[in-house]
Amino acid sequence: MKKIKNEAQLLKVALRVGENYAVKQGYNAFSTTDSSKQKIEALYRLLVHDKLLTAVPVEQENLLMMKHKLALWVASKLPDEHPLRQ
Repeated sequence: MKKIKNEAQLLKVALRVGENYAVKQGYNAFSTTDSSKQKIEALYRLLVHDKLLTAVPVEQENLLMMKHKLALWVASKLPDEHPLRQ
């Protein structure tokens, strides 16, 4: 796994975009007591289930890999001229 530039900021955007997507799909919004780990895992599993993300093998599935996949997903959705893609 190669670390991408601005991964932390991309993850924040991915969580926001992912939560909006989940709500549009009929899921309840995250509560303020949900940890970021719970949000990341829930969004990762939702996007894999909806075939918007390719799942990693079960033996490689961990929080760092989920964060990385979410950051890559949102980076692919941003326009080329977006500052986080530079």
